[in-house]
Amino acid sequence: MLNGRLCFHLNFRRYPFQGGFAIAAGLETAIQFIQSLRFSSTDLDYLETLKDTSDRRLFDREFLDFLSRFEFSCDIDALEEGTLVFPYEPIIRVKGPIWQAQLMESPLLNLINFQTLIATKSARICMAAKPDPVIEFGMRRAQGIDGAISASRAAYIGGCVATSDVIAGKLFNIPVRGTHAHSWVMAF
Repeated sequence: MLNGRLCFHLNFRRYPFQGGFAIAAGLETAIQFIQSLRFSSTDLDYLETLKDTSDRRLFDREFLDFLSRFEFSCDIDALEEGTLVFPYEPIIRVKGPIWQAQLMESPLLNLINFQTLIATKSARICMAAKPDPVIEFGMRRAQGIDGAISASRAAYIGGCVATSDVIAGKLFNIPVRGTHAHSWVMAF
């Protein structure tokens, strides 16, 4: 399936906050993520150290060499940030090689879902406060761009024995276990 192609749409199923709309957000951050996506030599060195529960390497050298030559080649179409969006309406469409599109699944869900949630909540608060202006103070509590990484670290400190977040595993020396892309299952 390496050369297979797929198309997936990022959408949501239910309105957040039982509202009648959502506001698409996060596209700019997603574009920046995609443009900077590379496998550095330290990433590849780390992946080479990962082993399964039988102490066998998860990735062979041929695969790691393949990743070292990675160039993103998917086509992405998206709604403009600030657009009203409704359940099951595509916010982003990713079309391209199956393995590259699957690399996008979790990061896009993380970036788009969080920012869309905040934009939607902000719009609802601003509508309720009219005509008064609203100022946000999210820095005090928001998860931020490293929210998943911070959460993985905190969960490990709290007693979890491993993480499915590979970058958190690399950064904090947390054992990596876990999951696969939902799109992988859907591909079959």
